[in-house]
Amino acid sequence: MKRFHVHVGVTDIEKSIDFYSSLFGAEPSVVKGDYAKWMLDDPRINFAISMREDAAKGIEHVGLQVDDRAELEEVYGRLKAADSPVLEEGATTCCYAQSEKSWIADPDGVVWEAFLTEGESTTYGGSPDLNQLASAGAANSACCAPQLAPAKISCC
Repeated sequence: MKRFHVHVGVTDIEKSIDFYSSLFGAEPSVVKGDYAKWMLDDPRINFAISMREDAAKGIEHVGLQVDDRAELEEVYGRLKAADSPVLEEGATTCCYAQSEKSWIADPDGVVWEAFLTEGESTTYGGSPDLNQLASAGAANSACCAPQLAPAKISCC
């Protein structure tokens, strides 16, 4: 069964852990000095927060987490059919986890990941370069989300 994923950049990890623990009525399942994650069943969501100097604050990316390789292949097929560039990252370390993942951006630049978590990691991990997914509406930094090219904005 698929699980919706949301990752939010925060400025104060402790205050944010307190806030979201109260909001969800549950403590996080993973807590690090710069990261926390709630694996909730109601609603079925993988909700993560991180405090990274170089990352945007607010919603960084969204995604679909799957439970097994068959679901991952199904979601990967949907990504490929979406008629947008897909970055197939493959096996990676991200957010203190070992995962298999791919990335795509919607027409407005909202970055989505599809992933299968296969184990834990003692390190936060890196970020792939997803410049080919950038669009004018895209955010330009995120935690373990791909780094997008800065948006070209023309103003009055």
